Amino acid sequence: MGDKEGMSRFRPYQPEQAYLVPPSVKDVLGADHLCFFVREVVRHLDLSGFEQEYSAEGGCLYAPELMLSVWLYAYAIGLTSARKLEQRMREDLALRYLAGGAQVDNWALSAFRRRHARGINDAFTQVLEMARRMGMGQLGRVAIDSTRVKASACRDRIDTEQKLRNERAKLRRQVRRWQRACDADEGGESGGLAVAVEEAERKLAEMPRRLEKLRKSGLKKLSRTDEDARFLRTRGGYELGYTVEVAVSDDHLIVAQRVTQNATDNASLLPMVDAIERACGQSPGTVLADSGFFSLENIEEMERRRIEAYVPDSNLARELNTGQRCRKQNPACARSHRRMRKKLRSPSGRAQYARRKAVVEPVIGVMKEQRGMRKFRTRGLKQVATEFTLASIAYNLTRWFARER
Repeated sequence: MGDKEGMSRFRPYQPEQAYLVPPSVKDVLGADHLCFFVREVVRHLDLSGFEQEYSAEGGCLYAPELMLSVWLYAYAIGLTSARKLEQRMREDLALRYLAGGAQVDNWALSAFRRRHARGINDAFTQVLEMARRMGMGQLGRVAIDSTRVKASACRDRIDTEQKLRNERAKLRRQVRRWQRACDADEGGESGGLAVAVEEAERKLAEMPRRLEKLRKSGLKKLSRTDEDARFLRTRGGYELGYTVEVAVSDDHLIVAQRVTQNATDNASLLPMVDAIERACGQSPGTVLADSGFFSLENIEEMERRRIEAYVPDSNLARELNTGQRCRKQNPACARSHRRMRKKLRSPSGRAQYARRKAVVEPVIGVMKEQRGMRKFRTRGLKQVATEFTLASIAYNLTRWFARER
């Protein structure tokens, strides 16, 4: 009786005791975990493009298969920071499995993301082809939309012509004042001032270059942190960032994507259709887009290509969204414009256009709210485009994975 009373009701708890035999990753995570799906897909990719980038380098390098697997899984779970990924690789069993137990530092992770634009773009195309062979990403109907993503830059560190002139005048005043102080110093204790004068003169020497760069850009404001970023209009005002454009199939697979500096979408419809053709090897049957993508040139070119487009002008979009016709509408002078209005006002046209919100907007919402794509981690148009391509591959993998389960 006494022995029974001394027995503990609880299981033994000894966190300091190491495993005598390492557990099986599949036993812990389950065989249907996302990390095994990512591993299997990456294993079938042609990664020769990554390997060619390393051909001229010596030393021991991390395998491209390892780095790509880790980054894709990271973006799939909303982890976009290289520093946080380095830490999670020590703590997360799935990431430790994909890294093969390697402790990759954030410098190597960041360098891989920066340098492999071509290889990552190839991976996007290959994953898309594999998913389409499984019956996904059919091009019967494709919806196109855009969104703004913040740049990794401070909106206060900008150059304007007036700001540069004021800064130059201030530096000149400081230099003259410090030089007079140095000349008046007979004790020879002005070493600190001499260094300050030298630094100010260096900044003054950079002023012409900064001013010329601003003028060449044709912009009123130029970011000093990320010169490719632009002030773009959003619902909350103007934001320093980039425009992200995606084309999504009916089953929510991203079939084309790109990052631009465009302040408006008018010139983006045809390039996005071209991007779909390059990625998928064929044209979409039907294209849905909002009024931002409307122009007479766009809808006429879509007719010439025999692609069924549903792209309203701003007045018609307001009518379709509210159900009330605007009293003052701009007249549709061109025949193609009149045909578009007639088509979108028909019951079938309204149904097609209504489908746009259900196809493309949830994809953008998931990537921004759940996958950390409200702000880029890298800088420069080329680098942020590569970053968004990684995020797009990861998104497609999770859509494919969800269908296979």
